[in-house]
Amino acid sequence: MAGDRCLIVNADDFGLSEGTNRGIIKSHERGIVTSTSLMVRQPAVVSAATYAKANPALAIGLHIDLGEWEWRDGAWQQVWQVVATEDAEAIAAEIERQLDHFHSLIGRAPTHLDSHQHLHQHEPVRSVALAVAERLGIPLRGVSGGIVFCGSFYGHGAKGAPFPEGITAGNLLSLLRQLPVGTTELSCHPGLDDNLASCYRLERLAEVQALCTKDILAAINSEGIKLIRFGSPRTI
Repeated sequence: MAGDRCLIVNADDFGLSEGTNRGIIKSHERGIVTSTSLMVRQPAVVSAATYAKANPALAIGLHIDLGEWEWRDGAWQQVWQVVATEDAEAIAAEIERQLDHFHSLIGRAPTHLDSHQHLHQHEPVRSVALAVAERLGIPLRGVSGGIVFCGSFYGHGAKGAPFPEGITAGNLLSLLRQLPVGTTELSCHPGLDDNLASCYRLERLAEVQALCTKDILAAINSEGIKLIRFGSPRTI
């Protein structure tokens, strides 16, 4: 309805590791996560897909995985690359492979599209991913679907410096109170993996704690925010 404030809370990186999966599942079952995005190339994807198929209340999209970068020695350094991110033809072929794998694991199309480290915000990934989203009739994060994207619940700054105040329950409460009319997607990266080989490891544990804080759900209710998910039916 006009004037409603609706919120999708989407956990990125489902399938990255078993500990990441546990954090996302906990944040869904005990917290406010309503949707997640699957990394089909990562080692814990099978258990993630098994959970998703058994728990349809958790919407599941495709987290397009083309590479990863970390800020090291004053510059962004590539950790891994799947295909060259300037090669539109290679990008299109890789997204199709990941979609096929997604379908084989989940048995249906994704409810939404986004990408690891937001690579789809840049060309030519943006145009390729948008064409896929339009073909499937699903939203592409921050680009299509009429959904406002909020990435402000995050524990690093623009150059990878720790920003712990970004992933506190207090910051989450502040974001909720400022939520605009319409539908907003809030992304998060919960996880419970002490041994994850990532510069964003301990932050995932802190995110789980914030997302599962009882005051957060109480605030959503008191603010009259509708917690929804991607896909249909959307209302939780």
